[in-house]
Amino acid sequence: RQRWRADGRALRKLPVHVGLVVTEEEPSYADMASLVVWCMAVGISYVSVYDHNGIFKRNNSRLMDEILKQQQELLGLDCSKYTMEFANQDKTGQVLNCQSTLKVLSPEDGKADIVKAAQNFCQLVAQQQRTHSDLDVNMLDNLLSSTNGFPDPDLVLKFGPVDSTLGFLPWHIRLTEIISLPSHLNISYEDFFSALHHYAACEQRWGK
Repeated sequence: RQRWRADGRALRKLPVHVGLVVTEEEPSYADMASLVVWCMAVGISYVSVYDHNGIFKRNNSRLMDEILKQQQELLGLDCSKYTMEFANQDKTGQVLNCQSTLKVLSPEDGKADIVKAAQNFCQLVAQQQRTHSDLDVNMLDNLLSSTNGFPDPDLVLKFGPVDSTLGFLPWHIRLTEIISLPSHLNISYEDFFSALHHYAACEQRWGK
């Protein structure tokens, strides 16, 4: 526990929001839970879990049970007040502990959410509550429901052989650092921390 906290503090920069994107066909609840708990342990505030088949989102209670199990085993935290925040559902903000918030996403929270946001904006224009000139980056950000309250991901860890994020938040990863790892199956903390170290060392020029 102390080592993980020290590791997080030792990094030159720590991502605020990490996306964990699985492109493999057989996602592992235990391995994904380990990744989420490690994110919590080093001090990452927001975590998004995504697989292109929506398996984790459909079985969110199973994933949450595994996360809580590992949270208690690895971190020694007995969190009685926890719930998980699900994208595109009318639920209040929910946290795993006092520091980290998790969303479980699926493809419907990507392009489909952009389409829904565009429809909502057009409806506002039709109702004369907005004009077409009001549409800008900030307006669209506010209309997107899947990441309401979440900052854009600083880092995406993509697992699997597919050279694509397969629809993960296409609007939000314009400036995101993407690091590919062979697999999330049996991933070690060393592999995870090595990716964080790589992110901390990279220089982001923001298009300059």
